[in-house]
Amino acid sequence: MKLSEINQDFTRVFSTEAAANYFAPGRINLIGEHTDYNGGHVFPAAISLGTYAAVAPRTDRTLHLYSANFKQEAVRVIDLGNLAFAKADGWTNFVKGEFALLTQAGHTFAHGLDIYFYGNLPAASGLSSSSSIELLTGAIINDVYQLGISQLDLIKLGQQVENQYIGVNSGIMDQFAIGMGRKDQAIFLDTNSLAYDYYPLDLPEQRIVIMNTNKPRTLSDSKYNQRRAECEAALAQLQQVVAIDSLGDLDTAKFDEYCYAIDDEVLLKRARHAVWENQRTVRAAQALSHHDLAEFGRLLNASHVSLEYDYEVTGTELDTLVHTAWQQPGVLGARMTGAGFGGCAIALVQRDQIPAFIEKVGAVYAETIGYAASFYVAQIADGPHKIAQAELVIE
Repeated sequence: MKLSEINQDFTRVFSTEAAANYFAPGRINLIGEHTDYNGGHVFPAAISLGTYAAVAPRTDRTLHLYSANFKQEAVRVIDLGNLAFAKADGWTNFVKGEFALLTQAGHTFAHGLDIYFYGNLPAASGLSSSSSIELLTGAIINDVYQLGISQLDLIKLGQQVENQYIGVNSGIMDQFAIGMGRKDQAIFLDTNSLAYDYYPLDLPEQRIVIMNTNKPRTLSDSKYNQRRAECEAALAQLQQVVAIDSLGDLDTAKFDEYCYAIDDEVLLKRARHAVWENQRTVRAAQALSHHDLAEFGRLLNASHVSLEYDYEVTGTELDTLVHTAWQQPGVLGARMTGAGFGGCAIALVQRDQIPAFIEKVGAVYAETIGYAASFYVAQIADGPHKIAQAELVIE
C-alpha cells in the first residue's frame, strides 16, 4: 500500500486532503524478556513494520479517528473536553491517552485533528502495535501543536499511557525501542538508569526471522500483571536480607547467595528468570560486539528455556515454533519475543536456509496447532518521524 493510497483513502473518509504523514515502527526484542520492569537490561530494535498516519487539522475541538485495519468500524469522534478512558473505545484509547495525559500536564489543544491510521504490524502479535500507536500519536501531537517535548519524554509518556490510562503494568522497553529506534542497530538499554548504547546488527550471512503464532494476545487480559506482582513479592522478600532496589541489582552469584529468603517455589522461579535473563542480556550484547554469533544464538535458546520453565509465559504455540526452529539447519538460536502468551518468536537463521526454514517450521506448526503461522524477515528501522510524500508503505 503506497502512501498516496493512504492519502486518497483519507480524502474519501474525511472529505478533505491530508496535511502531513507520519510513521512509527514496531519492535522486536532480541533478548532480555520481562527484565524491563525488574530494573534489568533489554536489547530491542525497531523494525520496518509499523503504523502510518495521515493527518489534517480541524477547526473544532474534536478528534476524528479512523483505522484502515478496522474498516468495519465507523470514524470515532472524541471530544477533547472528555478524554476519560472507555473500554468501548477500543484501540482509540491509546490515542486518547496521549491527549489526556498531556492535558493533565497542562498542555492545551485549541483545535482537533482528523487522523487516519494504517498498520502493517500483525495485531496482538507481541511486536508492540499499541506502543507504535502511542509513539506515533506523540510524534503527531508534538509536531502539529509545536509542543517541543523531548523524545525521551514522549517515550515516558507512552509508558504512562499504558500504566496509568490503559491499566497495564508494563515496563519502558517497548516505547524506548520504538522512540529511539535507529536503522540497522539494536539498543542495549539499562531500564533502571535509562543509560543506553547502540550496537550495529552486523549479520552478513544471517537474518532475523520473525515467527508469528497468529494466536492473539492481550496484555491486559493475560497474566502479565500477575508476573509483575510475583516479581515484586520476591523482591520484597529478598530485600529483607540484602540491600537492593530491583532484581536487576543482583548477579547470578548474589542471587544464589540470598535466594533462601524467598519462601515460595513460584516466586523463586520468577525471580530466578529475572536475574539470569538480565545477565544473559549483558552477555548477549558482548557476544554481538565481538561478532560471536554462535554464543549469541545459544543465549537466545537459553532465554526461551527460562521463559518456558521459570517464567511460564510461552505456551504450546510459541514452544512449537521455537523447538522446531532449534532443529533446523542454519539456525543459530531462537526464542519467544515480547510478553508471551502467544504473539511472536524470533530465529537467527543462515540467509540461504531461510526458505527451507520457513517451509519446514511452518509445516510442523500447522500440523501441530491446526492453523498456519506467519513469517517475516526483520528489517531494522528508524524511530517515529514525519515522512515524505514519496515514501512507500513497506507492505
